[in-house]
Amino acid sequence: MTHSQRWLILAIISSALFLIVIDMTVLYTALPTLTRELQASASEKLWIVNSYALVVSGLLLGMGTLSDRLGHKRLFIAGLGIFGVASLCAAFSPTPAWLIAARSLLAVGAAVMMPATLSIIRMTFTDERERSMAIGIWAAVASGGAAFGPVLGGALLEYFWWGSVFLINVPIVLVALVLGVMLIPAHPGNSHKRWDLWGSVQVMIGLIGIAYAIKELGKRVPSFATAAVVFAIGLAFMVWFVRRQRTKAQPMIDFKIFKNHGFTAAVASAMVATTALIGMELVFTQRLQLVMGLSPLQAGLFILPLPLASFVSGPLTGHWLQRVGSQRMLFWALLVSSIGMGAYLLLYNAGIGAQIASLIVLGLGLGATMTAASSTIMNGASQDQAGMAASIEEVSFELGGAIGVTLMGSILSAVYAASMIIPAGMQVPAMVSDSLDEALIAAEGMSTESAATLTALARAAFDQGFVAVLAASALLLLVAAVVVRLKSTVKVPLKA
Repeated sequence: MTHSQRWLILAIISSALFLIVIDMTVLYTALPTLTRELQASASEKLWIVNSYALVVSGLLLGMGTLSDRLGHKRLFIAGLGIFGVASLCAAFSPTPAWLIAARSLLAVGAAVMMPATLSIIRMTFTDERERSMAIGIWAAVASGGAAFGPVLGGALLEYFWWGSVFLINVPIVLVALVLGVMLIPAHPGNSHKRWDLWGSVQVMIGLIGIAYAIKELGKRVPSFATAAVVFAIGLAFMVWFVRRQRTKAQPMIDFKIFKNHGFTAAVASAMVATTALIGMELVFTQRLQLVMGLSPLQAGLFILPLPLASFVSGPLTGHWLQRVGSQRMLFWALLVSSIGMGAYLLLYNAGIGAQIASLIVLGLGLGATMTAASSTIMNGASQDQAGMAASIEEVSFELGGAIGVTLMGSILSAVYAASMIIPAGMQVPAMVSDSLDEALIAAEGMSTESAATLTALARAAFDQGFVAVLAASALLLLVAAVVVRLKSTVKVPLKA
């Protein structure tokens, strides 16, 4: 295979990955418009966002094994096809329930092809230095694409209806399909590998159960009994999954690999970085529109420094990783991310220059974290473990995104509800304490003076939740950096 063919294959893989990660965040700038036009409730709004990441997380592990069994090219092409069809369904969704179902089908397509992306890179780039650079570009697309989603969504909503954020996937899928069939080599799969469908179902039920419990606790009037029961069911399925995997001859996850401190630190770092990024973007894009009054395009452009910085730091990190060392790089990347998040927490009401500088520092740190984590995981895997390692790495990203939406969204909802104190005598619907969107909708039917009072109270309450999310994200990144630093003195070879 020639040098140009290898990098062209990387371009095909990266374009597909770009669609996968963008679909996690592209709705952020569309949420206010979508909520209004589909009349989605606060709970439906979170499920529209989170169904994608949860289904992907649940299926990824099984799809990694299936990719090893059937061949990575075959799964990549099949996933692209599913993703294209699901994009059409999502674009023309008439109801919130339909959109949630379409987003779940999108997740199936993403889960089918995502493990194959890293596995194909692993087999295409045999030189370790070249592979580190390729994985750096992959990780830059993963982190930058997730951060770029609100920008693309804002630009599309400026001129088209909200369904355009899905419809744009279709032409890219068609081009990638044609080029993928022509150029990606078809390596034979390992027919001895078994696909564990029941294990995938166990993981998905476990993740959705835990996520639902967290969402329930974030409601204005939560049902603690419901949350406890659903959490217990989710936890039971996760424990069942782990115990079952430990007894299988060919597990979806060989948990022995987590005895390697470097591997475990990389997986945890990827999850933490994605949790912080997705959680912060979820509330940030809403604040820009609902509190600051920016249009979707203006909100997208406001956040642009973050993905641009992430796109830059990814390949640079891949280039320097061999010299600096993965553990040291992970520590500094997480620390820089924490500093950037903390700086924005302090400066979110400051001048535009200070805010842009904070976003750039945050983007540099997150891009470096994801590149160092991805390279550490994939460079340490043998060829026959490529699918499993890719699945674990990508589950860490997708699960981090699901946790980000669930945990940070719940923190926002809980703090907003606690801070939303309605003056005595003001007659307002109870839903105004659920979300800022619903408070603004309620204000449209009130007198000018009452509407202004309610709007000011709701925006102030939202800002309290926004501050809480930024503080939680910064603290999470800082704790992760300290843990990586403390564990970096333990030297364990990565090769299994």
